[in-house]
Amino acid sequence: MRRDDSDKVNRYQAILQKIFFDRYVEGATEVAFDREDLVAAAEKLQIKLPKNLGDVIYSMRYRTPLPQRILATQPNGLEWIIDGVGRSKYAFRLSKISRIVPNESLVTVKIPDATPELIAAHALSDEQALLAKVRYNRLIDIFLGLTTYSLQSHLRTTVKGIGQIEIDELYVGIDSHGRQCVIPVQAKGGSDRLSAVQTKQDLMCCAERFPLLICRAVSAQFVDANQIALFELTEEGSEIKVVDEKHYRLVPADEITSDDLRQYSLRSR
Repeated sequence: MRRDDSDKVNRYQAILQKIFFDRYVEGATEVAFDREDLVAAAEKLQIKLPKNLGDVIYSMRYRTPLPQRILATQPNGLEWIIDGVGRSKYAFRLSKISRIVPNESLVTVKIPDATPELIAAHALSDEQALLAKVRYNRLIDIFLGLTTYSLQSHLRTTVKGIGQIEIDELYVGIDSHGRQCVIPVQAKGGSDRLSAVQTKQDLMCCAERFPLLICRAVSAQFVDANQIALFELTEEGSEIKVVDEKHYRLVPADEITSDDLRQYSLRSR
């Protein structure tokens, strides 16, 4: 990690630590705060805030752990997450530990790489590259067994009780029986972590905006530059659970051997 990145992480951790302990009482399961508290805490700590205040929350959700002092208050089996609870309002909430990480022992399926070379050459970020590879290789179709279409990338909208959210990419699809689906896709590249919080928000958004469509939430993660892990996720009770997980490796067509094809023909979904 570069020094400027490390300094940013330390600043963000210091701000959230102050907000948390200014409000936390022993035994609490929720600690509420709002966007203006980020500004007030930064001023008291004499820390320069980024122009995009949302980066503080995003970093602590997906990139870096919460400060050790906050983690030390977690009961066994529970962890603090940062939820949106309204427009510019947030809350630290205790939740069952949920990790959405690729299963290293899972088999990998080779897919002929259909990513246009021009797209691969000019992708601007890991997340953008991942979304492009998923889209051009029709991995959502292959994974879910649907015919799907990308409806919108980086959909920013508001959800009742949460506030503003952003869905990385939103697909709509149809199956052989005519059932229509809406598929919110969460994509994380580099060291960013997939988040159960984002999946919950995506599910709530789809239930609110597309009540007649079946929602099938998908998360995508680079395993390496050409291997992609896809997860179908759902909410069971108050927890996010994995319905299915598949790994795909994008390769030139001539690297898919006759042995590969024979093995694939023996597998059932």
